[in-house]
Amino acid sequence: MSRPEPVRWGVLGTAGIARAQFLPALAEAGGRAVVVGGRDVARTEAFARAEGVERAVEGYQAVLDDPAVEAVYVPLPNPLHARWAAAALEAGKAVLCEKPLTTSPATTEALLAVAARSPRPLWEAFVFPFQAQHRRVVELVASGAVGELREVVASFHFTVSRPENIRLSADLFGGALADVGCYPLRLAHELYGVPALDAAVVAEPAGGAGGVEVEAAGRLTYADGRRVLLTCGFRRAPETTTLLLGTEGSIRLDNPWHPTPGAALQLRRTGADPVVEHPTTDARSFTAALRHVHAVLREEAEPELLAAGSAGPVAAALALARRSAGLAEPGPEATP
Repeated sequence: MSRPEPVRWGVLGTAGIARAQFLPALAEAGGRAVVVGGRDVARTEAFARAEGVERAVEGYQAVLDDPAVEAVYVPLPNPLHARWAAAALEAGKAVLCEKPLTTSPATTEALLAVAARSPRPLWEAFVFPFQAQHRRVVELVASGAVGELREVVASFHFTVSRPENIRLSADLFGGALADVGCYPLRLAHELYGVPALDAAVVAEPAGGAGGVEVEAAGRLTYADGRRVLLTCGFRRAPETTTLLLGTEGSIRLDNPWHPTPGAALQLRRTGADPVVEHPTTDARSFTAALRHVHAVLREEAEPELLAAGSAGPVAAALALARRSAGLAEPGPEATP
């Protein structure tokens, strides 16, 4: 039986995450990066040569117009996600769009409406739910290994040192909550399966005009008093330790967001020795998600973990957290 042809991808822009995460994982997953589009032709051509993309074109629309492209990766600045993800869907492409999917719950719902009438699927690029480690967590929680899950205590910190980094731009919907605080919110959605009800969050703003929160911490409450305690920011050494606390035990994760081989999952139960597992096998955190997208497009699997099932509740939780922290509403965004 012959193997299916590799799925052909187009990339919008030359973002660092495409270089560092997406393209290496695409190679591991067996896909092809056939074209990258950007506003600066020389820069885009240099990116294509350096990263092994087959062709470079001017502009994002040229990628969507390319008949060779089956799927599109959208790692553009946050306020451009909705417009270009919608355009890619309307061009008949499958879409993997960076998180946060959009900058507001209303725009998220508008984009999901476009996806609902599209022939191809839309995924938001939270890739951890596809990974073996997360699937093991879900299995353990569902089996009652920690009793009833009552609390998620999650961190995501790293250092941002360059002032020009778009994570520090309010106009580009930067800030710690939108960039990395959203990860615990997505984890809570996966494990609780219900929307957040309220939030109590504090944020430390950056100095200067147009600054965004560079650190944030707080609580979001879900049905029956379950909660998420999160801390996130751009001022500390990398830190992603996460605890899942239940009535009969706990699970500790070294890195639930982008685990690599060797990342530990530790199960603790009262009166028993800790059990340590290392479920992650893929070298790249995006790989499992891309394998799934490829299987769907080759009609070898039914789509799972689509944006339609999670993006709305996560956007609403993020908006609750931002409002509680007193952060400004995001600026205008091109709607689908």
